[in-house]
Amino acid sequence: MSQKKIIEIEERIPTLKERRRQRTNRRLIIYISVFFLLMTVVAYFQSSFSHIKHVEVHGNNNVTESWVIENSGLFPDVSMWLYRGEDVQATLLEHPEVADVTVTRQWPNTISITIEEYQRIAYIEEEGRYIPLLSNGYTLKEADNTFVPYDAPILVGFYDSDVKAEIAKELMEVSSSLRLRMSEIYLSPVDNDHQRLTIYMNDGFIVSSTVRRFAERIAPYPSVVEQLDPSVEGIVHMRMNPYFERFESEEEEAGESEG
Repeated sequence: MSQKKIIEIEERIPTLKERRRQRTNRRLIIYISVFFLLMTVVAYFQSSFSHIKHVEVHGNNNVTESWVIENSGLFPDVSMWLYRGEDVQATLLEHPEVADVTVTRQWPNTISITIEEYQRIAYIEEEGRYIPLLSNGYTLKEADNTFVPYDAPILVGFYDSDVKAEIAKELMEVSSSLRLRMSEIYLSPVDNDHQRLTIYMNDGFIVSSTVRRFAERIAPYPSVVEQLDPSVEGIVHMRMNPYFERFESEEEEAGESEG
């Protein structure tokens, strides 16, 4: 009986040795693979393959792509892994027209920057120049002498910063379609209203209103002018109760004087 057990163990010894050898080989392969993987990672970080090669800019309209890329600090020789998105955001947010910045990686070597801008809701006319007024009430210091506004109304006579901030807030609440119908907005104070507005519309009408609650007062304008004859000149008063005041023609004035 004991002799039989000894024979069985001796027969299994080669199999046990083979299994042990296979386990040892697998461990060795794993160790070698991990070593080469670590060496590859180290080489990748130290080589130009890990550097940012491309920067894509999205969402910008007035802030130039070249300015964003130049001020992002992502060139040259900046690693895809080691750059700090918070630093990029903080730098780009210093531009007065930039409201928010999102920075994301796009492998293998591209960074995507999405810009959200404050909207240009009006332009301040000063000595033949048009200075953008932003939705946050900030007025840009630089102006292009050759630029003629087409995407927002021109403000004339707004010298007080508080009044500019208030009209900026009101214009932000006006629908974009209605804002585009405004050509020029004049601050034309009178004794009983120091914030009186005279608005020249692109459809030919003249509107009289005031800064306070301007968005609320101007909102019914489209439905009001639908009922008016565009050939009859006058002023559309958009205040508490909108009404149309017709200009008297020269013939009517002459008739009244004769009468």
